[in-house]
Amino acid sequence: MDRREFLAGAGAVAFSNGLQPKAASAELPTTDGYITAAYYFGNFHVDPRNEKAHGPGWTEWNLVRTATPRFENHHQPKIPSWGYEDESDPRVFEKKIEAAHNHKLNALIFDWYWYKDGPFLNGALDRGFLGAANNKDLKFGIMWANHDWYDIQPAKLNGSPNLQFAGGVSRETFDTMSDRLLQLFQHPSYLRIDGMPYFSIYELFRFVEGMGGPRRAADALNSLRSKARAIGLPGVHVNAVTWGVKLLPGQSEISNLPDLLERLNIASTTSYVWIHHTRFADGFTTDYADMRRQYETYRDNAATQYGRVYFPNVTVGWDSTPRACQTDNFRLSDYPFTSVIVNNSPQAVEEAFRSAKKFAAEQLPKAQRLITINSWNEWTEGSYLEPDKQHGTGYLEALGRVFGSS
Repeated sequence: MDRREFLAGAGAVAFSNGLQPKAASAELPTTDGYITAAYYFGNFHVDPRNEKAHGPGWTEWNLVRTATPRFENHHQPKIPSWGYEDESDPRVFEKKIEAAHNHKLNALIFDWYWYKDGPFLNGALDRGFLGAANNKDLKFGIMWANHDWYDIQPAKLNGSPNLQFAGGVSRETFDTMSDRLLQLFQHPSYLRIDGMPYFSIYELFRFVEGMGGPRRAADALNSLRSKARAIGLPGVHVNAVTWGVKLLPGQSEISNLPDLLERLNIASTTSYVWIHHTRFADGFTTDYADMRRQYETYRDNAATQYGRVYFPNVTVGWDSTPRACQTDNFRLSDYPFTSVIVNNSPQAVEEAFRSAKKFAAEQLPKAQRLITINSWNEWTEGSYLEPDKQHGTGYLEALGRVFGSS
């Protein structure tokens, strides 16, 4: 399939629900002036790349089902109340949208993969969300998850995992990817900040590396912004996840991180998950309250550190042990053999939501009070809003209480 055929096909899938792409978009629904947006990890449907690596019909539900307790009082497996459903089914996604909307979630930010040879894990968005009859009730945005993809489904305790797809891409690949982004930016449900479509980059350094340096990376982003303006959009709100904001080894064009963000005209920063900015305790478990204190120290200084607006994050939990080989004797090591966050009850997470809301009210312009949440469905990392057999809809109800109408 050549480039034109692929893009035509992608557009046909994305707008099969009858909504045609257009520059005008409905006003963003907010909750008391706040925009609550949960990351969405789309590895719970069958994808040809996964089938090639793991066999026919494989999804990451396989890891969720077979997870086992790795130490005393370890709560595994996590069992979804809705069952192990196919997220690429529009009817399944309609249920997700309804639950999100009813509990004051405004948007899903999809972990969006695009490698040298094209998209990966795109069925959740292209078939599931965009095919759902009620997708007007929830906004969606893109976080380009441009990290190296290793085979950690599951990971062995010792030995280097196999690199399946390299995160750095060429300018040619970025331009092809941009054509698809521009289609999505025009969807009536696309998330916008100050009228501009929200586009987040997970590993900024990986993007710069692939482009061949800051100057070429800036040119690529400027090209995307120009193309957006050419189709009637006011530009693109480019966000950087602070996990990926660092300088490259030997980099001489830019001397510090604020300069890099300025050179690339990055509009804002945010986080994906608290553990990127915190340290685990020494044992198998780490208390949620301790992680929250560490993260909030980082949060309160991030805007000053980076010279950019910082959108606060709330992380629901952390338990990556389902991605660790279940037959290896468990001990603390590199990801995913990490400590597990405990005491992350719905009540504790509700207090974290209240703290993020207070931060947004005091630190952010009213039109930019975006709060990112990890996540809607990171089941193999133990951080999700979706209902499970342990807490039911407790996390969603906590969100609704904090961001419900006053």
